[in-house]
Amino acid sequence: MNPGSIVIRRASTGSGSLVLLFHGVGGRPDNLLALGQRIADAIPDGTVVSVAGPHPSPAAGGREWFGVNGITEQNRPERVAGAMQGFVADIRGWQQAVDATMDATVLVGFSQGGMMSLEASVRPSFPAARVIAMGSRFASLPERAPAQETRIHLLHGQDDTVIPCGHAIDGASRLRSLGVEVTLDVLAATGHRISAEMADRAVDRLLDRV
Repeated sequence: MNPGSIVIRRASTGSGSLVLLFHGVGGRPDNLLALGQRIADAIPDGTVVSVAGPHPSPAAGGREWFGVNGITEQNRPERVAGAMQGFVADIRGWQQAVDATMDATVLVGFSQGGMMSLEASVRPSFPAARVIAMGSRFASLPERAPAQETRIHLLHGQDDTVIPCGHAIDGASRLRSLGVEVTLDVLAATGHRISAEMADRAVDRLLDRV
């Protein structure tokens, strides 16, 4: 498991929910502490961890899952694929550490962290039951549904200029065509950030309140 990850709350007993948060490129685990605390308050029987990216980013003090220098639409899928083994190993490591099952595991990712979570969700042996991706996208639209039942929630700012919300709309459309259970929330007057409204909706989706 990546050093620098922050355990926001660890359940007192095993076999509870495990929520893993993944920051964006150039971010740090502490960027997601406020969201993680809200999630911890909402699921008192769960463990919540903000996971550190494995590589230093050019941004001062930041981390990343894969490098973005020189990235293009053509080489992005290859870079994601190169980072996937370590990403999945980290998920499984946390599951083992807190005795959490696949069915009890949720991935919550922003931007690049969301992309890794989404891409993992459509690969064989995905180790989680649900993905909440915020301000994110697939590296390339999936060609097949996950081998196991997976629920995916996409939340995106309508005014996002870093990853335009069209990527989320296209992703939701493709997932539905593959028979995947997916929700899409496009938030007005929101850019590439986790706004208070987006955090509220993420918790609502996690708890199936909407």
